[in-house]
Amino acid sequence: MRGSISSCGATTLACTRAGPLHGRANVGQVVLRIDRFGFTANNITYVTLGERFSYWSFFPAASGWGRIPVWGFATILESTCESIETGERFFGYYPMSSHVLMEPTRVTPAGYVDGIGHRRELPPLYNHYIRTTMDSTYAEATEPEHALLRPLFITSYVVDDWLWDNALFGARAVVVSSASSKTAYGLAFLLTERKRCVGGACEVIGQTSRKNRPFVERLGAYDRVVTYEDVASLPDTPAVLVDLTGDAELVRTVHRHFGERLLRSISVGFSHREAVERDESETDPPGARSELFFAPTQIRKRSLEWGAAEFQRRFGSAQHRFLAAARDPQRGGLRIVEARGPEAVARTYVDTLDGRVAPDQGHVLSLHA
Repeated sequence: MRGSISSCGATTLACTRAGPLHGRANVGQVVLRIDRFGFTANNITYVTLGERFSYWSFFPAASGWGRIPVWGFATILESTCESIETGERFFGYYPMSSHVLMEPTRVTPAGYVDGIGHRRELPPLYNHYIRTTMDSTYAEATEPEHALLRPLFITSYVVDDWLWDNALFGARAVVVSSASSKTAYGLAFLLTERKRCVGGACEVIGQTSRKNRPFVERLGAYDRVVTYEDVASLPDTPAVLVDLTGDAELVRTVHRHFGERLLRSISVGFSHREAVERDESETDPPGARSELFFAPTQIRKRSLEWGAAEFQRRFGSAQHRFLAAARDPQRGGLRIVEARGPEAVARTYVDTLDGRVAPDQGHVLSLHA
């Protein structure tokens, strides 16, 4: 792979090292140019959980280095694979690089599965690549939003589905931390939409910083917005916590407030990276035991129950509604910020790592100048 980031200044958490681009594809392989990809705190979660969930294994690098996974669009530059033509474009899971070599298997009109050796034992969700010409959710005019939000909204969609699949565990409130994040916004949008459609008294509560509170309130997706310092104002009703901060002290504070009334506590993201790194507590807080939510498990369940095509149809319909809401200037409006070249990508990486990205911004990047 060439054109990758080889230096990220003072930060050493995870960088990508430039390496050679394979000159030609062997029989059954393709070379893709990675055109554009979204970059958010979700990619920092991949970094944080890289070892635990094998995220570093998808695109191996030299010892001590890692290629950060991203979601985006790529074009076939060279193909020796039947049924895949030069110039075709695919959405999927790529390295934060300029090019990548893949070995398509199970090729269908809809897309393919990368069957290159080191990926065969990895979670299959990340190995599927979708032809843009066959993707009912794709529109050229909204490609930047698609690259940015689709991988985040799938998590929002699956968490919402899991909660309602379990009748909200009997909760009367769902507390969503890091409420300004795009994944949290998507979840709150779905919870509120479903509540309006089917009824119910479950309150959707967003937790955020004082700085981001006005933005979160403008979104119109939460029944109530509470700052991290004001946990005492949370209700005393049975609740579920969906944590996207990864901040164990914040989680413990919410657990202590609800006590045994906290019926479920799941960790979905790690937006407060520094708090994750400094936490050394081994004491379980009161209430439900906190557990890490793994979206592919619920996706597999629904794909078996509904069929893969029906799952994609339902997800696509929900995504279409969410994109319309996210672009609505009355709700704060998502501002897409596109940037190109290694320096711009490195700068965005460090800004995201250090929490300097405004909540209404969405970065869509390319390593091609």
